[in-house]
Amino acid sequence: MGSATATPDKNGFQPGAWHFAALIAGNVALALGPWLVRLADTGPVAAAFWRLLLPVPILALLAWRARSAAPLDRKLALLCVFAGGFFALDLASWHVGIERTRLANAVLFGNSGGVILMVWGLVAARRAPTGQEAGGVLAALAGAAILLGRSLEISAATFVGDLFCLAAGVFYACYLLPAQRARTVLGPWMVLLLVSLSASPLLFGIAVAAGEPVLPGAAGWTPVLVLALSSQIVGQGLLVFSLRHFSPLIIGMALLTQPAIAALVGWFAFDELLVPLDVLGMVLVGTALVLARTRGRLGRVR
Repeated sequence: MGSATATPDKNGFQPGAWHFAALIAGNVALALGPWLVRLADTGPVAAAFWRLLLPVPILALLAWRARSAAPLDRKLALLCVFAGGFFALDLASWHVGIERTRLANAVLFGNSGGVILMVWGLVAARRAPTGQEAGGVLAALAGAAILLGRSLEISAATFVGDLFCLAAGVFYACYLLPAQRARTVLGPWMVLLLVSLSASPLLFGIAVAAGEPVLPGAAGWTPVLVLALSSQIVGQGLLVFSLRHFSPLIIGMALLTQPAIAALVGWFAFDELLVPLDVLGMVLVGTALVLARTRGRLGRVR
């Protein structure tokens, strides 16, 4: 996954039904990722390795078609390689967390990079938060406290899974800062290609060091292939097509379809029932994500 940027349409083009459908479908495709990670019978980090490696030929074609006439900036290419290290840690932590916590929690905490970047921006600017920013941070903290407390009630393993997903959010924020800088010049497909090429060997090394099965077993290649295509090609492609036509607020609201779908999948496939307190925690974290999204141009594409 890479980052998505919403920029105003300079031509005043109004989004049509196809753009809105692509926005929703892209988020739906990404929301199914955690379910597919569980269906794959490789290790969770190995699933992340295949997720990045398998789409490389398609990404290379898309990057080549969208290339500019200028030669590739080597410094920005190296910046993508550096960002790929953080992206590898992000996916490794997130996939491990997916195996240990509820799917809705995994999606919410995995998307926390937006809130973390908002806080980092305040620290870097050395200024007090606005009312909207303070509200977003407080909502994120309150919602996270509720969800973490509920996970601890369920089991220590679920609580640890939440912590892995929160760590993934931190790593993703560290990935976004250099990746977004390169993306403005190189374009989304080239950045995603370079990041995938640099992150996949690291994920392979982590999977082997952890003793995970790397090759699919009885479940076959289908879950891994669908994960790779839906997360890296379909979801990313639909969002690249649609995001520039919408305001950050609309994009942030659309982002909330991901935890909602993950919660439904968790309920039907894994009997992960939600109580009203869970819903309250998710609403608070979701509100924080929307507020953070409206304060910047960085978005989550998993």
